[in-house]
Amino acid sequence: MIKKEMIAMLLAGGQGSRLGVLTTRMAKPAVPFGGKYRIIDFPLSNCINSGIDTVGVLTQYQPLRLNTHIGIGIPWDLDKNIGGVTVLPPFERNVNSEWYTGTANAIYQNIEYMESYNPDYVLILSGDHIYKMDYEVMLDFHRQCEADVTIAAMPVPLEEAKRFGIVITDENKKIIDFEEKPEKPRSNLASMGIYIFTWKSLKEALIANAEQSNLDFGKHVIPYCHEKGERLFAYEYNGYWKDVGTLHSYWEANMELVDIIPEFNLYEEYWRIFTKSETLPPQFIDGDTAVEKSIVGEGTSIYGKVYNSVIGRGVIIGKNTVVRDSIIMNDTSIGDNCTVEKAIIAENVSIGSNVFLGAGEEVENESKPDIYNYGLVTVAERSVIPDNISIGKNTVLSGVFQSADFENNTVPSGKSLIKAGETA
Repeated sequence: MIKKEMIAMLLAGGQGSRLGVLTTRMAKPAVPFGGKYRIIDFPLSNCINSGIDTVGVLTQYQPLRLNTHIGIGIPWDLDKNIGGVTVLPPFERNVNSEWYTGTANAIYQNIEYMESYNPDYVLILSGDHIYKMDYEVMLDFHRQCEADVTIAAMPVPLEEAKRFGIVITDENKKIIDFEEKPEKPRSNLASMGIYIFTWKSLKEALIANAEQSNLDFGKHVIPYCHEKGERLFAYEYNGYWKDVGTLHSYWEANMELVDIIPEFNLYEEYWRIFTKSETLPPQFIDGDTAVEKSIVGEGTSIYGKVYNSVIGRGVIIGKNTVVRDSIIMNDTSIGDNCTVEKAIIAENVSIGSNVFLGAGEEVENESKPDIYNYGLVTVAERSVIPDNISIGKNTVLSGVFQSADFENNTVPSGKSLIKAGETA
């Protein structure tokens, strides 16, 4: 029988609805990040940098882009004959076929995959966080504590603690209580959704709770292990960790990359972030332009000015165009004489000339103020915006537009323009 000390199960099936139009055609872990990467590159790179060579990736929502990106795992050195990376979508069984209905249900449905490696430990990860962590150090802590379950946790401001699963520990980091999104938190140590289980404990907990509706780690599996008297410990992490689950947090995390001394450093030799790379020519920066405090991807041509922005690969920015505080994703083109301020422009977008994104005063979005906020302009992938259009703040556009679609060539702040057949 094949034997692996620890395997990883990477939950990558999330829709990421709080990212709005960015996840209309792809799962959140497949969304581009940092001009070169996709979000899932970070946990995958953490695995290989930590010496974990067996990773099951659980997909569900809009998996095509994610599956194509992962392939057979070559960029992460996970193309192994034994182990490596395996994409695990839901599949039809003889009875009770169903989609993954919760984080732990997804793991439960893949017990046979885990069993085939006869692991001592199973690492559970989320595919939609930006961070660097050596899981081998966490495993050492798990062993030293003789733990059944170890939860990675980090301190958060007490006023924000009610948004998280909170662990209450003793002086030895043993978990004495666990609260899922409590109204009045008794601790500020928040679960990061990263768990190491001994295989025996995980298997028993999953089988015992298999009939639970929307079986979840925070709501069902962790409380079950705690009530059963198993040894639960908190591994405290104090590095950079970002849940990029909202448009604002996603924009903010990208902007942090271009700080003079970035809190999250993509350039460390000893902890590289790996990704699938395209064969592209180098960047071209025209002589009459300026690029300051920005990341610029391969194959991009800049004829205008770019400040404090993250620009993906294969982007074209026209003459006299100014891009500021924005994210421009792969293969997007922006015409001449444009102004782009605090925008998130997805892949394969075409923007004409004399277009202003981010004009006017900030007004609350009319349809989804909880998603489209903080003054951002969001443009969905494959959208086309014609010449001479002015677009306000807290707006979202999705579709192929013509001049006739705009009243007075303007999209007022707070408006949502979604073509028929598209999703906001």
